[in-house]
Amino acid sequence: MVSKSVIQLMTYGIEKLDIYAGCLATDAVALAQRHGKDESYATNDIMVGSRAVIPPYEDAVTLAVNAARGMLTEDDRKNIELVIVASESGVDFGKPISSWVHRFCRLPDCCRNFEVKHACYGATAALKSAIALLAASGRPEAKALVISSDLTRPKLAEDFDYIGGGCAVALLVSGKPDILGIPLSDAGYWSYEIADTFRPTAGTEISDGQSSVFSYLDALDGAYEHFVEVVGLASYDAEFRKHIYHTPFPGMAYKAHASLLGSFGITDKADIQDNFDRKVRDGLSIARRIGTAYGASNFVSLLSVLNSAKDLSENDQISLFAYGSGCQSEFYRAYVGPRAVEFVSKLNLEDYLDNRRQLTVEEYLENEEARAAMIDQPGVDLLPFQSNGDFADAYKGKELLVLSRVEAYRREYGWS
Repeated sequence: MVSKSVIQLMTYGIEKLDIYAGCLATDAVALAQRHGKDESYATNDIMVGSRAVIPPYEDAVTLAVNAARGMLTEDDRKNIELVIVASESGVDFGKPISSWVHRFCRLPDCCRNFEVKHACYGATAALKSAIALLAASGRPEAKALVISSDLTRPKLAEDFDYIGGGCAVALLVSGKPDILGIPLSDAGYWSYEIADTFRPTAGTEISDGQSSVFSYLDALDGAYEHFVEVVGLASYDAEFRKHIYHTPFPGMAYKAHASLLGSFGITDKADIQDNFDRKVRDGLSIARRIGTAYGASNFVSLLSVLNSAKDLSENDQISLFAYGSGCQSEFYRAYVGPRAVEFVSKLNLEDYLDNRRQLTVEEYLENEEARAAMIDQPGVDLLPFQSNGDFADAYKGKELLVLSRVEAYRREYGWS
């Protein structure tokens, strides 16, 4: 049981959140089989089912705006003093995604906005920075909009596209942590340089799967040990109701949890599976349907936990582990807010995912070829793409932000 004094000190965190993963999807198992993987490997080891497909007329800007826009009330907007977008899928080397978010979400002129990058750790860095800046502002009504927005480069390393995807998760951060309270002091972190996954050009995404997995597990050990050193922890299993891990693919959460349990002497497969089913599995349902979420991964899992778990109560503790290639990791504690389960249930996430247009593998490949062809082009007309069946069936009339054209490298957006 968490004491009232601890809760009272925890004044900042997530007030609202929402997800947008586009309106198209495809069968990830069929993609895995196309690359010679059998169905049991895809469904049991990697734990994929379907994945989001991002059309040429969507990018990290549209994903970010579409995740945030419907969540914000006029009262929210007038009090937002900070916008941070975390992304490794930026559309410009200088101009930040946050500038478009500021415009299209109709936020006040007196507002800071900037973009941060550290692979899949970026969103956690943005969230922690936002909380610190809000706490330092001295204005209890001030709020921040933090968004993680990313999408897989076309043809990710050729044989990894079945774990690709993309989405944006928007977080409204304030002194009213209805969803999740986050004490900044309760964190451990770990860092070192490694080239495990990186994007050397606008059209290239390179992943060394084996080194990335080992780096992730080393960073988990380091961040957890630092947490115990600086924060203290009576019992990893008893104190936390649920555990959230960074999930580049859902199966990685099992590897991470088994590794950490092993460090406590829990090695029996049945015991590990039982603990995983009780403490982790609820956080994977959405990831299994959209593919990798990059920096948004922790918050996709948070949405899944709040949407699926039947044993959560206000003030329950959750552990979160964030990892970003390159690398940086953080293990931190958070507390379930008073409106968390109720708020997420009203998002109707299952209906949203069910209603995406399902593409065949052939349609998916055509989409990726079209996206690849427009990278770094000074001029692209996207309107022809918006006259096809995908757009008419999945986008038209929904008032979603879409990319209309690129002219002299200037990006023009409009509403579907």
